[in-house]
Order: sequence, then C-alpha cells, then structure tokens
Amino acid sequence: MIPEAAATRSRTCHDEGRSSGAVHHSEEDSGNENRQKRERRRKRAHKGSENVKRKRAKSSPGTGSQSRGSQLKQRHVEAVTLFEVVTMGRSAMQVVIDDWIQAYLTDRDFSLLNLISFFIQCSGCKGVVTAEMCQNKEDSDVMSKMVEDLDDVSGLQYKKFLAFPWILTVTWPMDTDGMEYPLIQSGPYGRWFHSEFCDFISVLVSQCQHSVLFDSYLMNTLISLLTELSNSYVRAFRHTCTLAGVKLLSSLVGVAQSLSVSIENSQKLYEVQKTKTTRQKSPLQLERIQKKITELQEKRAEIESIMDIIFKGVFLKRYRDVLPEIRSICVEELGLWMKLYSSAFLNDSYLKYMGWMMFDKIPDVRLKCVLALQGLYGDPLLLPKLDLFTSRFKDRMISMTLDRDSEVGVQTMKLLVLISRTCDDVLSPEDYKQLLQFVFSSQRPLAATAGELLLLNTPGGEALEGSNEEEAHTLQTVARLKALLHFYQESELHTHVVYLVDSLWDCGAALLKDWPTLTSILLKESSSQRSGLTQAEQAVLVEVLVASVRQATEGPALAGRSGVKKVLSVRDKKTLTDDCATLTEHLLMVLPKLLSKFSSSGDVVASLLKIPQYFHSECPQAENMQAVSSLMEEMDSILERHSGPAVLETAARTLLSLCGGQSAGSSIAQAARDALVQRWVDQLTARLQEDIFPADEAKTEETVAVLKKLRAFHNCHDLSQWNLLELLSPLLPVDASWGAAPPEVLLEVLQCLSFSVLWSLSRSSETLTTRDKAVAQRSQLRLFCERGHRCLSHADRRVRHQAFLGVCDVLTAHSYQLHVWDPSSFGPLLYIPSPKLQRALLAFVLLHVFVGPDSDGQAGAAEGDEEERLEDCHRRRALLAAYCKLIVHGVLEMSMAAEVFMYYVKYCNAFGDILKELLNRTRQTDKMESTRMLLLCLQQLFTRLRRGQESGGGAQPGIQTFTSIKELARRFALTFGDHVKFRECVVMIHRNGIEFVFQGFSQSPDAPTPPHLSYLTILSEFSSKLLKPDKKTVLSYLQKHTAEHAVDLRDDSWQPLAFYRASMLAAAEGEDAVSHVSSDRKLYLPNRSPNSKQKVEGSKSPCLLSPADSRTRAQRLSHPEKTADADPFSVPADPPAKNLTVATCVNEGDDDTVEIEM
Repeated sequence: MIPEAAATRSRTCHDEGRSSGAVHHSEEDSGNENRQKRERRRKRAHKGSENVKRKRAKSSPGTGSQSRGSQLKQRHVEAVTLFEVVTMGRSAMQVVIDDWIQAYLTDRDFSLLNLISFFIQCSGCKGVVTAEMCQNKEDSDVMSKMVEDLDDVSGLQYKKFLAFPWILTVTWPMDTDGMEYPLIQSGPYGRWFHSEFCDFISVLVSQCQHSVLFDSYLMNTLISLLTELSNSYVRAFRHTCTLAGVKLLSSLVGVAQSLSVSIENSQKLYEVQKTKTTRQKSPLQLERIQKKITELQEKRAEIESIMDIIFKGVFLKRYRDVLPEIRSICVEELGLWMKLYSSAFLNDSYLKYMGWMMFDKIPDVRLKCVLALQGLYGDPLLLPKLDLFTSRFKDRMISMTLDRDSEVGVQTMKLLVLISRTCDDVLSPEDYKQLLQFVFSSQRPLAATAGELLLLNTPGGEALEGSNEEEAHTLQTVARLKALLHFYQESELHTHVVYLVDSLWDCGAALLKDWPTLTSILLKESSSQRSGLTQAEQAVLVEVLVASVRQATEGPALAGRSGVKKVLSVRDKKTLTDDCATLTEHLLMVLPKLLSKFSSSGDVVASLLKIPQYFHSECPQAENMQAVSSLMEEMDSILERHSGPAVLETAARTLLSLCGGQSAGSSIAQAARDALVQRWVDQLTARLQEDIFPADEAKTEETVAVLKKLRAFHNCHDLSQWNLLELLSPLLPVDASWGAAPPEVLLEVLQCLSFSVLWSLSRSSETLTTRDKAVAQRSQLRLFCERGHRCLSHADRRVRHQAFLGVCDVLTAHSYQLHVWDPSSFGPLLYIPSPKLQRALLAFVLLHVFVGPDSDGQAGAAEGDEEERLEDCHRRRALLAAYCKLIVHGVLEMSMAAEVFMYYVKYCNAFGDILKELLNRTRQTDKMESTRMLLLCLQQLFTRLRRGQESGGGAQPGIQTFTSIKELARRFALTFGDHVKFRECVVMIHRNGIEFVFQGFSQSPDAPTPPHLSYLTILSEFSSKLLKPDKKTVLSYLQKHTAEHAVDLRDDSWQPLAFYRASMLAAAEGEDAVSHVSSDRKLYLPNRSPNSKQKVEGSKSPCLLSPADSRTRAQRLSHPEKTADADPFSVPADPPAKNLTVATCVNEGDDDTVEIEM
C-alpha cells in the first residue's frame, strides 16, 4: 500500500523535475527478514483485519461521505510496503493492490518505482535501487551503459538496465549470490513465500485487467524489468524474476480466456440480434455490439502480443538455464499455458520444447514434463493437436519408464496408460510387450501402474444368447482370467504369481477377490467348461487363488518389492478383516473338494494346503465342525499319498495354524494331528524291530518316508510325548562300525533328534522341575553330541554336514538357555563340549568350508556349473555361520576363531561379511580378548611360515606368504577405526608383538638377530592406530627390549626394526588431534623449532646402539621440555647407565600426556 504521505512526497519529487529520481532500500530500510519475521506475523492478523475494514468501509454505504471514510482509513492503517503485504494473505493483497492502483492513477512513476522495488526485495536483495529518467529508448549511449559488473574498489556488484522510462541501477553486496533468498529457503517458509508471491502476481493482474492493464505503460515497464533481471548473472534475480515472468504470463492467459468468453458471448448476442425481424432489429444495438466485439478482440490481440513478448524474453532464455529449479518452473508453466489457452500455445512450435525437456538430466524437470503431458492427454478435445508430438516422442516416453528416478518412471507409466485409454493404435504390440514386463518390477507403484495397463488390455468374454446373468459373469471372468494366465505363461519372466497378483490388486481386486467364481471354475470338469482350461492353466489359477487369499489377509507386503505403505489405515485394516472373514466362510466349505480333485498333483496340493493358514479363527464359519472334519480327512489322505518336502512342510504349518486356539475346530485339528503322529510312530516302531535296511529296499523307502513325515512335523510341533529321541538314537553309530543304516535314514534321524533336543531345551521352563529331569536333559544333550561327533567322519557328505549343523544348533540353543534362565528358579545343568569335540568342530570347518580350487574335486565340478557353485557356496556359508555362532554365544573360546580368521583375505568375497560380523560380536563381548585372538592368528601364521622356510620344503597347505600375512594385518588394522575406543587394544597389540619378537632371545655370534624380527614389519601396520602419547610409550618399551642387545641399523638383518621404528616416528612428530580428545587433561604442546624437521630427518640415519647407551637416554628423558622431539634411538654423548625402566618414559608432570600401563 502507498500511504497519503508517500503519495505527497512522490508528487513533490515529480514536480521538482523528472530528470532523475531514486528509491533507496538499504539494509536498515528493508530490514532483516529473519529477525522481523516473527514480528510481522504477529502484525499480520491485525493488518489484514484493518485492510478488510478499510475495504468494507470503502464499498459499503455509510452515514458519512467517501472522503470521511478515506480519512478514517488513513487514521487506523499504518503504512506498509508491497513486500510486506505478501505476508498478509490474499484478502489483504486485494485491498492493498487496489490502493496501489489508485496511487498509480495519481502518480504512476512513483508507484511503478515501488513495484520495481517489490521485485528487488523479493529477490532477497539488501542493496540500493537508483532510477534515472530516459527520454529515448533507442539511444545508443543509453544502451551501451546496460552492464552487470563488479566494482573491485567498493566490493559491490551492480546491474544497470533499461526499464523504460528509467535506467535502473541495482547495487548489492558481492556475496549476494551465495545467500539464501526467500524462494530457496528451507522449511515451510520457502514454500509459503513461493505460494504467496505467485498469488500476489495473480491478484495484481486480476485487479488491473479492467483499468490500467491496457495503458501500454505498466506492462511495458514491468516486462522490461522482469526480462532484464531474469537474464542476470545473479541467481536470486534470475530465479525470482523468471518465476514472476512466467506467472505473469499465466495470469495474462486467464485474462485472455475471459476476453475470449466475452467475445463469444457478444458474437452470440450479435447473431441473435441479426436474426430478429426488421421491426425488432435495432441498428444502434448491432453497432454497439460490433464495436464491443472489436474492442474485445483488440484487447485480446494486445494481451497475446504481451504474452508473446514475455515468452520470447523470459521463457526462451531461461528454459535451458543452468539452474534446474528455473527449468522446472518454465516447463510446468508451459504445460499450464497449453492446457488453458490451447488456441495459442498448443501447437508444434511450443510442444517441441516439452519434448526436448524430456531429455533433461535432472529428474524433477523430466517429472514436470510428464505431469504436464498428463494434463494434455487427459483432455479429449486436445488430442487431435498432439498426434505429431505423440509419433515423434513416443519412443522417448516408453524409455522413460526405465528412468533411474522411480517417481518419473511411475508418472510416465501413468501417462502411457492414459494414452492407451484415449488414443487408439498409438502403442504397438511390441510396445505393450515391453511395458507389461513392469508388472514384475521391484517398485510396487510402477508395477501397479503396469498392472492397470495389463488389465486395460485384457479382453472380456461375450455372453451367449439365452445365458443368465450368472453365466455371463462367469464367462467374462473366465475370459479375463485366461488372458492373464496366457500373459503369465508367455512372459516367462518370473516364477511367482504373487507378484503378478500384487500388481493387479489395486485395479483388479474385484476380479481377484471373486473367490466363488474362481473356485467354481476350478471345480468344473474340463469337458464341461466352455473355456477349456488346460492342466497347466488350472495349476496357475490355483496359484492365483492362493496369492489373492494371501493378499486379502496380509496386504501388499512382499519380499524384494519396495514402495509399500508400512502403516495401514483404519479403513485398510477393516477391509482386511472383512475379506478374511469372507474367504474363511467360503473356502472352508470348498477347500476339501479342491483337495480331492487335485490330490494327484503334489504341487497343486501344496499350494492349496496354504489356504487354511489365512483363515480367520474367530469367524463363525470356522466353528463348523463338519467342515473342519472333512478338511482333516482330506489332509490325512493326502499325507498318506505324498511324502514330498513341499507337501509335508505346508501340511505341518497348516496344522499348526489350525491347532492354535481354544475353539472346537482347534480341538478337532489337534486330535487329527495326534492320530497321524501316533500312526507314523507305530509304523516306524514295527519296521525298526526288523532288520530291513540291507534286505528290502522297498521297506527302506517306506521307513524313510515315515521319517520324513515325522521330521517335517517335529519341526513345527512338539512331539516330545512320543519320545522320538529314545526311539531313533539307536540308529546312530556308536563306534567306528557304521552299522546297516543307509545315509538317507541317518540324514532324517539326525534332523529328528536335533529337533527333539531343541524342543526339550525350549520347554525347560515347564518341564525342569526336579534335578533328575535336569540330569536327564543333560544326558540327552551329551548323547546327541557324542553320536553327532561320530557322524562328522561319515562317508556321505550330506550326513557329515547335517551332523555338524545339528551339533552346532543344539549347543547354541543350550548356551542361550543358560543366559536367559531365571537364577531364582531351578534351572538346567551346564554342559561343556569335550576338547575332542571342539577340535573336531574346528577341523571340520577348516576341511569343508575353506576349500581351495585344487583341494577338492567338487570345486572343479562346481566351476563348470554356476548353479551348483552357488549352492556349494551357500552350504559352506551355513557351516561357517553355525561355527561362528558357537564362538559368539560363548560355547567355544575366542581363541578358536584364530584359525578361521587366517582365511579372511583369501575368502573375503565369499565369507567376508560373516567374519566381519563375528569380529564385531566378539568385540562387543570382550574387546581385549578379541584383540588377543587377532594377535594369535597373525603369530601362528608367521610361525608356520618360519617353520616352512626352515624346513626348506615347497608350498604346504595352511602356510601363507609374508605379503599375505602383512595384508591380513592391514585388514585387521582397518577395523580399529575409533582410536580412542580401541586405545588399549592397539597398545596391547604393539606390546605383545614386541614381546613376541624379543622375549627369550639371547644374542650370540650365531644368532645376531631375533628369529622373529621380521614380525615387526607386520606389526608396523598397526602403528598409525596409536595415539601420540602412546607412540612415545611404545617406543620406550621397544628401547627397553633392545637396550640389552647390540643393534646395528646399518646391517640389513636389522632392517625390520628400522622399518618399525620409522613407522612409529613418521606420525609421532605431527600433532595428533585425537590425542587431545583422549587426554584427561589439557595436553602441553611444545613449540616446534624451525630445525625440528631436520631433527626428524637426522633421526633416520643409521646408528650403532650398545647396552651402555641407556644412561644418557635416561638423563635426556629427565628434561622433557628440552627433548620433546628427540629421537629415542639417537647416539648419546656420554656413557649412560645400564638399567632403564619403563617408568622413565615421559612420566614427568611437565608433559601432560596420558601414559598406558605396560
């Protein structure tokens, strides 16, 4: 708003002379937005209400005159700028813009300067705006002054440009381009300002369209301003004024639309007047209407001319701007112009920009293009104008479904669905084949959109004459299902129907949840079906039925598919509950019939048996005892007929689901399960009493089938009451003589026995009430471990692996049982595996997991077959993980992992993740013990290498090269990331390594150097992990062990010591920032002299040390302020004493370092 005082001041300046005028916006005048934001928001409601009062007082009739109302308005409303009114809302904008129009009619120059200042302020500029009058727009001298440059003297940037009739100069600080202007501010303020700024421009054009919009002065000045600032090098000006320019064009499109409507109405009125008779016709009325039409057409032509100028001055220069936000704005507004004013903008001259911007490298720009095209293709009246564009850019749209940005791909697929629905014969069969593959995409939104496209192109069957409504519905459903089944069989892209059902669920839930129709189709005989479903199609339809049941009860949550809502709404939860009750009521009655029909097919039966797992137990129909009994009878007959793992595991899980609860149906299911298990146990008992294994293969197969059934059910159900451990344990070998049990029997027996022990351990809180029961449980655990130990050397690989996994699982469960047991109650007795068993487990891992390419013939066979190689790798990973769990749970000592970590580098790709997790878990338990385990690993490898070199033999298994050991040490060092957290561990590594090298060494002419001196080279990999004070401590500890020996660093045999010392000194001279954090007190950092670098370089020269060198070293260490940077291995000047203790190393009070106890 422009107050009265401001208007008077502007008129005074205007009367003094029009040669020059200036409006200054210093930093104090414009104010700090962040500091004044809260105050302006508090005033917003008051100002807005005052502006509304002013508007009502202006429009409503009152007792006083209009001048009195104006005086009242001036008395109650404080002056605000146009920039401040942006914060007041749309209603306040209309009032203030009306006042600005009135001021413009009085003094348009001053009002325009205020409007120009508004756009400068919206750009976040805190500088100065100066205006000079210009008489001739085409003056060459004036045009030569239009520059944007940097004043090096004042450090200010300035832009001078022509906004006729002024030459505007904007001066601002040079760091404005790096500041946050309102449009890019983070949080809700930036979005709110963007919306209010756009509303201001829209309200400005709307309020001016009937008054000053066509005076050829306001728009010319405004267009000149926005065109010049949108071409600025400063990002704030360019971004803000580009948005203002395109929004101004959008508002003018609205004005042009209203003019077109007025012209159309006037032409209709003119035609009506012309059709009247001569007596009713009025020439003056016709002339008046024609004159009005002409005026409206001239105004529309003028608006279109202005829009063309803005398009060429702003859009054409900025749609390829380096800033992606500006490109997005241009593309978004271009789509709006095409949709709202298609007569002018929807042609190939403008559509080409939309097509070009679909190749933009920024996803947001491409997304804006796709969203704009969705608006165009959604209007049937605009489709004829899009034919050429569609044919030209169809391939690009199809390729954008593979966009790396998921949202762009989803919206592009929606656009193609819209094109397929509205445009015929645009997408070819090859295009559909490519697009429909996305129903198996890992992104659920994209897959659901592709499912909509698939369902849109699925034809429905035609009803036959004389058929009723139900038959017509069935035929249509069958036709659509056949089309879906045909697509699934032809695609061969995925083997899981659940992903196809999930993709079709959002748009085709009514078809997929029509369970009565689906089951009626499956129950009909093939001869009676007009559709003629084949057996393969029936099998796929069963999978569709099961997948739809799962989707209706669990929702769209599939492994490997992202983009799913993790939290369901109340409405979604209610829908799931209702669907679950509906399918339970129907399928409980129909499922026995389906099982009876498809009982010969194991795969189909395994799929159908999954359905009861999704039944709603609280449904009234679930209490139907007759239906449950019929289902149990069918399952009984199926289990007698099939012994495949898929059928047995599914049946066991289904019975577990049906047996849960206290309903009548659950009691029937429990009774049926107990009868099944009792029959199998009786059969097995009768067969085991006979010597059947070497004699009759048929009976052996029957025994194996019974064992498979017991094993599958024992995995889900507690069968402890049948005491399978006592029944089956005699089948396991007692000594070296394996007996007559074949490997197939031993494999099933081992699994059954491990399940028995695991169930016993899990039910300990209920069963262990006396000591005798605890002793019996420990005896069972010991018996299984001993028998499993003997099976580790079985001839069959499957038996060996199963015995190892069973023993590891049982020992891990026992350890977990001891950790979670309540000490106040009677608990289980501790069982510790024998040392022989521990060594056997370690040897088994080393023999069967870490197998080289030439160690076993199986590896060579696996290399030829990728699938077999992957299966073998999976088995080895399972064995290693089972062994690592024993160490993590404390069953085995951490030192038992040293042998495993020796293969860390060689098998990093296959088992690196498991070994890293083992290292992290052991550190969480005891980081010092875990570090000792790593040291043991390195020292054992080094010792084996030394022995191999001394023996003089060739390459031997288990011996690694010195380079590989050093690489392993480097990998271990990388795991000590936090220097402060692992400070004691790293110091212990160096202390232990120094002791490993020098302990027990006696120097002699035959042995001048320690035999393990080369280990110092490996130890140097951990030097960078030491803190600065700890390096001094370790160096003194090293000096303690070398003081009693004659060390000649010029000799090649002592080079490892020189290398290790250099690795310690390399970083000891630099300031270690971590040491500041680790110190309990503020460290004293002595000033470095210019010659400190020379001292470090001099310390690396070869020197000769003798046992008598320690006295001077002790004397020098007694003055730490003088010898802070001294080399502990430098040559002394005086003969020192012999003995030097660790306590003499930097322990004086003057040096505030933290000392590690050695």
